[in-house]
Amino acid sequence: MRRMSQNPPNLRPDLARAHVPDERREGQPTIGMVSLGCPKALVDSERILTRLRAEGYAISPDYKGADAVIVNTCGFLDSAKAESLDAIGEALRENGRVIVTGCLGAEPDYITGAHPKVLAVTGPHQYESVLDAVHTAVPPAPDPFIDLLPASGVTLTPRHYSYLKISEGCNHKCKFCIIPDMRGRLVSRPAHAILREAEKLVEAGVKELLVISQDTSAYGVDRKHDLSPWKGGEVRAHIIDLARELGRLGAGGELWVRLHYVYPYPHVRDLVPLMAEGLILPYLDIPFQHAHPDTLKRMARPAAAAKTLDEIAAWRRDCPDITLRSTFIVGYPGETEEEFQTLLDWLDEAQLDRVGCFQYENVKGARSNDLPDHVAPEVKQERWDRFMEKAQAISEAKLAAKVGRTMRVIVDEVDEEGATCRTMADAPEIDGNLFIDEGFEGLAPGDFVTVTVDEAGEYDLWGRVD
Repeated sequence: MRRMSQNPPNLRPDLARAHVPDERREGQPTIGMVSLGCPKALVDSERILTRLRAEGYAISPDYKGADAVIVNTCGFLDSAKAESLDAIGEALRENGRVIVTGCLGAEPDYITGAHPKVLAVTGPHQYESVLDAVHTAVPPAPDPFIDLLPASGVTLTPRHYSYLKISEGCNHKCKFCIIPDMRGRLVSRPAHAILREAEKLVEAGVKELLVISQDTSAYGVDRKHDLSPWKGGEVRAHIIDLARELGRLGAGGELWVRLHYVYPYPHVRDLVPLMAEGLILPYLDIPFQHAHPDTLKRMARPAAAAKTLDEIAAWRRDCPDITLRSTFIVGYPGETEEEFQTLLDWLDEAQLDRVGCFQYENVKGARSNDLPDHVAPEVKQERWDRFMEKAQAISEAKLAAKVGRTMRVIVDEVDEEGATCRTMADAPEIDGNLFIDEGFEGLAPGDFVTVTVDEAGEYDLWGRVD
């Protein structure tokens, strides 16, 4: 059987360039976009491009066809900052007229110190400032009879799935994280506004909604879970109510709703019945970060790993098909060999389906920088290798158990070699794929299809159409 490329879990900042089917009219001002970082930044990029299209700008898929380029940066880790600076430098070399926004924009001196020729620097989700900078660099010249915005706006993801951002900011004070400093405290969108956006996306052909925020399970806390008018009744600004209403937008199972970044509050257990009913996907993306109570305490995170195992057991009891994804940090300041071994033992017991792992990095402004007993780089690398070896073995065993099973998948891409699909257990970009090598000729992106799994790898599956 021919092998298609495998897709191991990889949570490094991604890079997306806008591909907008658009005939540029003569003299139309044109903007390019490079979007780095997490899906939340991708949503910001989509909003910026949608506003620009509404003002009559064309969107260019490359540097050379653009009058200016916006680089939406990531500033969470030092490695991500370096990647952002590289992207800015590349845009300057290829185009020369560059506007910088996003999380790294919170440190303008850091950017201009490396790249003094950038036209402007704005911070995260400062949409009006970005537009002002574009207007200054490339004045708008709309033709009201030609420049009409598509109803669904501009997207940086394939047409059949879309990220749905439900809030900004975060109320946690984890010592390794500076997101609350960059993006502020939790600010939730009104429930009816989210549902209206979701409804428009579904009407435009979206088959999968990826619900994102910094802390999805805290949605609505800042609004005191207020009520919004919706469909002749009211809906509460609470993740349980929101998830239920989102699930109801899909008729006959033709919509997948996937939750990301779900902090393990007790009320998360109330989401599981919605998964068992099929209203939302049986998929929980929960950032556990570590398992040893002392490490969690130094991180300023709840130290309840044992209780977490009990919760996981309860989730699986109530929804046996649930997929659990998480991320962890190894080599956190003060992490001893005993603490790391506790993490490995916990992973053995938890048997998570999808796992990502970072080696700890100092981040400018993070309180963890000042902690004692930083772990040597070679020790961090050795622990990361051991962690990923165990996680990979768990993933391989879990996927092997799926051989022979029949499951529903969504098609992401079709070429002359085969179809690349995802199961309910796979989020785009960060999880695995299911590949169809034969009988795929009639498939198209966004199709749901039933397959039987006939082979498994470390992270991916292969199957045949039933």
